Amino acid sequence: MLHSADSAANPTRPMAAGDLVVVYEGFDNMKSTRIVAGGMFQNRFGGFPHNDWIGRPFGSKAISKKGNGWILLLAPTPELWTNVLRHRTQILYAADIAMVVALLELRPGAVVLETGTGSGSLTHSLARTIAPTGHVYTFEYHEQRAALAAEEFKANGIGHLVTVTHRDIELGGFPEDHRGKADAVFLDLPKPHLVVPSAARCVRPDGMFCSFSPCIEQVQRTCEALNANGFRDMRTLEVLLRQLEVSRQPLVTDMEAPPQHQQQQGGRKKQQRRQGGGDAAAVGGDAKRQKGADGTAAAVAPGGDVPSAEGEAPTAAVGDVPTAQEEAATAAVNGSEPAPEQQPQPPQQQRQQVERQTVSKPVPFGRGHTGYLTFARRVVALA
Repeated sequence: MLHSADSAANPTRPMAAGDLVVVYEGFDNMKSTRIVAGGMFQNRFGGFPHNDWIGRPFGSKAISKKGNGWILLLAPTPELWTNVLRHRTQILYAADIAMVVALLELRPGAVVLETGTGSGSLTHSLARTIAPTGHVYTFEYHEQRAALAAEEFKANGIGHLVTVTHRDIELGGFPEDHRGKADAVFLDLPKPHLVVPSAARCVRPDGMFCSFSPCIEQVQRTCEALNANGFRDMRTLEVLLRQLEVSRQPLVTDMEAPPQHQQQQGGRKKQQRRQGGGDAAAVGGDAKRQKGADGTAAAVAPGGDVPSAEGEAPTAAVGDVPTAQEEAATAAVNGSEPAPEQQPQPPQQQRQQVERQTVSKPVPFGRGHTGYLTFARRVVALA
């Protein structure tokens, strides 16, 4: 179905019983199902009758019977199949698959040898690339996995493009009937360096080689074997996938305002200076003495008034306003702290505005390193 002539010529053809459908429930939530007359697809939104899908084009939206949810019915592609297939082994994902298909220089009509069929994720992309006249020969050492993969390839419409063989390539190498006929070789094995001599016999001159290894020690042994068996232009790549999360966050847009910690430090210094000035004024007021008319010393009040000879309390002139030093001295005598002065707000703080801006950050649980891809070209020396 993935590569049938009908679907290639008319990708929006109506769905029919027996078709494979990728059900899109969300960006990171997709499932696969095969349409059966009278069947029912169930999820958290309720039931979706298959009969409602038959006759509608791929890409249609289906509403649940309860009417409280919807799904999209997508035509299967190798990329979508990678997201919904049943995992029998660790698989390759879209980022690595794209690099493999591109740097192996695959094209329609090419012949590819693949080892380590596994769940068949890469095989679907290889088959689409070499269709309609090419062929993929894939080998799997586990007999049950090889049988399951062959069934899926046939059910997905690529059985005529893929041949699955149960064989341990590390022990026996590639069959001799492939000698000099392969345009590219791909290895996904624990010990790829053991297969390099057999791959060299099967790859045509100027053909490409690729191996997938999770450990750099495997890469080192493979490169040594490639160099000893006529391969050149060797390079190893690591494809890292990083997802970003986009959201709207409140941000201060004025960059001229001083940092908050500088403002706090400046406020504390001003308060310390005011307290220091008030203490000095209190001490100075007590220490000052002034001689009266009779020659005796008299204490000068903080405001500068001199007590009368009769011992009356000094009086301040009408309209006099206590200074900051006077207030500080009074506070020192009473044992209380002076009230802080009201400072005008700096102009740059008044201009600050908080706005919501669109920002992005890496997702911490995104998939990171999966393995190393080692590529090389088969070179035949001139006589």
